[in-house]
Amino acid sequence: MIVLINGSFGVGKTTIAKLLRRRLPGSIIYDPEWAGVALMRSAKWIPYQGSGTDDFQDIRLWRRLTIAGSKLSRHLVSGPVIVPMTFTDRVYFDEVLSGLNQVDSDVKVFCLRATLSTIKQRLAQRGADNDARAASWVARRIIDCAEAHRDPHFGEPVETDYRPPNEVAADIEAKLISFGTKRARRAN
Repeated sequence: MIVLINGSFGVGKTTIAKLLRRRLPGSIIYDPEWAGVALMRSAKWIPYQGSGTDDFQDIRLWRRLTIAGSKLSRHLVSGPVIVPMTFTDRVYFDEVLSGLNQVDSDVKVFCLRATLSTIKQRLAQRGADNDARAASWVARRIIDCAEAHRDPHFGEPVETDYRPPNEVAADIEAKLISFGTKRARRAN
């Protein structure tokens, strides 16, 4: 199974992924953001298709690496592969989701949601970004996320406002167990 945790920057994707990792035996976290950071840095010397923007998701190779990394991770573990990543571009999201479905027929997508004020508060608690350009980018992107993530196309909505991370992770775990039980019944 692959579990894609979508949601805004600062909504708690990494926290929830870590909690799910502890709750789901044999699971692993594959964070494609690391590949994105590496591609953005190397794009200064190597021109990639889609490079030259301020978003590594524009780089086609990143989208392919997200799928390939999930596939490799899937072969390494017996449990779910947990992929925390922010998607707001429907075309990119659909491309990656289609690739993940080819890797594993059990792909479950959740979209963590919170109000803009909650997300701003969580980002502030995480610590101020010293890079003004990066802080400006995130400030703009959380507005894009709030708008895009109202659409259930980006994953089954999971509200996180006024909920502790353990409760959110338990909610997702219960949905995964329910999903697995329904699937097993259909197979019989």
